[in-house]
Amino acid sequence: MRKMDMPSSSPLISELPLDLRDKLALERTHLANERTVLAYVRTGMALVVAGFSLINFFRDYLYVWVGVVFVPVGIGITVAGWFRYRAKRVRIKNYLHTPSA
Repeated sequence: MRKMDMPSSSPLISELPLDLRDKLALERTHLANERTVLAYVRTGMALVVAGFSLINFFRDYLYVWVGVVFVPVGIGITVAGWFRYRAKRVRIKNYLHTPSA
């Protein structure tokens, strides 16, 4: 079986007008920003659930204290991810509205 050579740049993408390529790149950036905030929320929720589980199911002080630490850390990660998402969204929006040379 012969190995197929892949072009370094897709001909379809290289033939697109620059404006459309820029718009597609900004759309990918928006989607990446949204995926990142969802990852922060997922991680924060997992830590909060793990913290409450440790507190409720174990009576050893070590597990309870680890659970007590997990809950605010999970909430903090979620809040930090939300603020990061908002800041990046503003930067993307500002980049979109800056005149290009």
